[in-house]
Amino acid sequence: MARRLEGKRIAITGPRRAEELSKLVENMGGIPLLRPAQGTVLLDDQELRQGLADWMEHPPDWAVFTTGVGLNALLDLAEQSGQAAAWLKVLENSDIAARGYKTVNVLKKNGLSARVRDDDGSSEGLIRSFQAGGCVLEGKEVILQLYGDTAPRLSSWLEEQGAHLRQLLPYRHIAPPEEQLELLLSDLLGGRADAVTFTSAPQVRFLLEHAASQGKREELLEAFRGPVVAVAVGKVTAHGLHEAGVPRIVAPREERMGSMMVELARYYAGEAQALVES
Repeated sequence: MARRLEGKRIAITGPRRAEELSKLVENMGGIPLLRPAQGTVLLDDQELRQGLADWMEHPPDWAVFTTGVGLNALLDLAEQSGQAAAWLKVLENSDIAARGYKTVNVLKKNGLSARVRDDDGSSEGLIRSFQAGGCVLEGKEVILQLYGDTAPRLSSWLEEQGAHLRQLLPYRHIAPPEEQLELLLSDLLGGRADAVTFTSAPQVRFLLEHAASQGKREELLEAFRGPVVAVAVGKVTAHGLHEAGVPRIVAPREERMGSMMVELARYYAGEAQALVES
C-alpha cells in the first residue's frame, strides 16, 4: 500500500494541513503539487461578539454546531471576552446537535455532549438523526453555527419544523488569488496532474467558477471524466463535486485525510470504485 501512488502527481487544494498531506503523498510514492483553491478564513469579530452576546442574553433551546473549527472559533472568542465559563454554562442548559466527528470531539473536550449527531458527517445525516430522535422543534429557539458558507438545506429544514432560527457564521471561505486558481486549472487541463484532492465544497466551487469565467468549465469536466481523478475527503465535499457535475469522484467512507489518500491508492490499484462513474 505504501507505494501505490508511485509517480502520480497529486494536486492538493486545501490550505489547512497541506504540508501534512504533501508528506503523506510523498510517503506513498506520489508527487504533491500545492495548489490552494480556497483563501484565508476570515472572522468578523464585531459581528461574532454581538452574536455571542445575543446567545448568552437570549439562550436558545437548541444549539446546532456544524464544524469543530467554528465551535473552536466561538470558544476562543468567549475566552478572549472573559465569557467562556458563562457561555459553556448556557450550552449545558441547551440541547446540542453536532455534525461531524471533529465537532463532537471539541464538545467532549469541553465537557459537553450532543443529544443529536449526524450519521455520516453531512447536513442530511444530521436532519435524519433529528427525525429519528423524534425531536420537536416547533416554536423552539435554535442557533445554527454555519461553516464558511450558508447551509440552505439545513436552515430551510429547521424553519420548516417551526423553529425560530438564528444563524452565526464564525468564519468565511474566500477565493484565493486568481493566479493560483489559474495554475491549478492549467495543471489539470495540461496533463500535469493525475489527481486533485478537495477537502471542502468551497474549493470545488471556486475552481469551477474560475474555469467557467475562462470558458473552460466543460473542458475541465471532461478532464475529470478522463485523465484526472477528483478526490473528496468525505461525503459533504463529494456532494459538492457531484452537484458541480464532476463525473467521477473517489472518496473514503471515513472522513479523514489519510483515508482519502488510501482510497485513491486503492482506486488506482483497482480495489475501490468511484462514487460516480459516467
